[in-house]
Amino acid sequence: MLRANNITLAYGKRVLFDEVNINFTKGNCYGVIGANGAGKSTFLKILSGEIEPNKGTVEITPGERMAVLNQNQFAFDEELVLNTVLMGHQKMWNVMKEREMVYAKEDFSEEDGMRAGELESEFGEMGGYEAESNAGSLLNDLGVDEKFHQSLMKDIPSNLKLRVLLAQSLFGNPDILLLDEPTNGLDIETIGWLENFLGDYENIVLVVSHDRHFLDAVCTHVADVDRQKIKIFTGNYSFWYESSQLMSRQISDKNKKTEEKRQALLDFIARFSANASKSKQATSRKKALEKLNIEEIEPSNRKYPGIIFQPLREVGNQILNIENLQSAANDRMLFDKISFTVNKDDKIAIISRDPLAITRFFEIITGNTKASSGKFEWGTTITQAYLPVENNAFFTKGLSLIEWLRQYVPPTVTDADEPFLRGFLGKMLFSGDDIMKKTNVLSGGEKVRCMISRMMLQNPNLIILDQPTNHLDLESIQSFNEGCNIFPGIVLLTSHDHTFMQTVANRIIEITPNGVIDRLMTFDEYLDDTRVHDLREIMYA
Repeated sequence: MLRANNITLAYGKRVLFDEVNINFTKGNCYGVIGANGAGKSTFLKILSGEIEPNKGTVEITPGERMAVLNQNQFAFDEELVLNTVLMGHQKMWNVMKEREMVYAKEDFSEEDGMRAGELESEFGEMGGYEAESNAGSLLNDLGVDEKFHQSLMKDIPSNLKLRVLLAQSLFGNPDILLLDEPTNGLDIETIGWLENFLGDYENIVLVVSHDRHFLDAVCTHVADVDRQKIKIFTGNYSFWYESSQLMSRQISDKNKKTEEKRQALLDFIARFSANASKSKQATSRKKALEKLNIEEIEPSNRKYPGIIFQPLREVGNQILNIENLQSAANDRMLFDKISFTVNKDDKIAIISRDPLAITRFFEIITGNTKASSGKFEWGTTITQAYLPVENNAFFTKGLSLIEWLRQYVPPTVTDADEPFLRGFLGKMLFSGDDIMKKTNVLSGGEKVRCMISRMMLQNPNLIILDQPTNHLDLESIQSFNEGCNIFPGIVLLTSHDHTFMQTVANRIIEITPNGVIDRLMTFDEYLDDTRVHDLREIMYA
């Protein structure tokens, strides 16, 4: 059991939590959600003891062990990779080190022998004799090859350090597991492994994540951080979002009878509880939903941006034609022999094992970088809007938001007065004095929202999105996703967000060092296709 009692935390006049009382029980996985700055990560730090609240206490069942995903990838630089994982079970690690010290004594006494016996017993009870083997298996499952296990942490690639720290938190079956953005730096396959691992986890898990697919896969409950309080709702993220939206619509619908509204909610719950997954978490979630009282469903207080792309004209027959594009970087081939044609109604997910390859491809077709060879041609009817993965170059002048946006008013707009520009910024939740903010002091999320305002201003019929969910909160991601779903134009997209890729794309194109794989199918179908899997191995060989 994990309990927060009357937790209050304020920084000056800013109150993050006001007398929060909440229980977390064994067998459940809680997705901690909330707007940027609401205090999700801070709450996990309070639970772990890293941050002391102004008032209140945290209770843990005596004898239970808590593990936390360490965010400092340099904290264990001088430790071996395998030892770093073993240190996740601190008590066992301490016993292991003392055991080694006792046996290393030159003048081994009878007292030392008795202590060694005690340590051996304790070590065995904690699973110490299988510890190294279990830690090694965990590392392998998370994509850290055995050749790195005896390396110092400082000597392995930075993307692997995150995986080692994740393995550290998972090691030894902790009773309480706190994970802050555990999917960062993981590929799709490894995220899938983690989903399965947590799906069958029998203890308490709290996870902060912006990955909706991940939250939907692992969570039995949602812990919503909103307005200085935290409230627990039954179900995963999609259930929480859709049920809260449904309740909001029902409240505003004055014509529908109460009984009709009630039945609609019951039907909605029944649909979500019919989950085919066999994981322990999914089964637990299903049982909880079946017992859910509709009075527990509440409308959300959240503000969602209005992300709507309205093309000024329809696309013509010729959209984009690409012939034999090639690009290399630092003596490695990013992609080669890339040829395809974009068609009407295409919403294409561009993927690659090398993220730089996708960014380079987008930079080439938008005219910002030259290809090593090959050519591309845009149709004359195309008006494109591009969201690059790096946007700092757009925010160097220190202009106010409204003056910044004014720079990008297209020639077709003749009356771009302040109310007109305020409208585009307002859709992205910049209101009142926000528009006078200087662009060089914006947060990462605010910069992305500015870039989306800029895109909407262009009235494009084709949008190019390179990691559009970076720095955004779940509300913005949800709105962006829905905006792309209803967009009547062409989408070229790459994202770490599985749900975004699955729900938007109707065509998958993978660019490789040896050509292109092009399939008319969904993202999930592509990942599950054995023929595609075999072809990928050939193309990357």
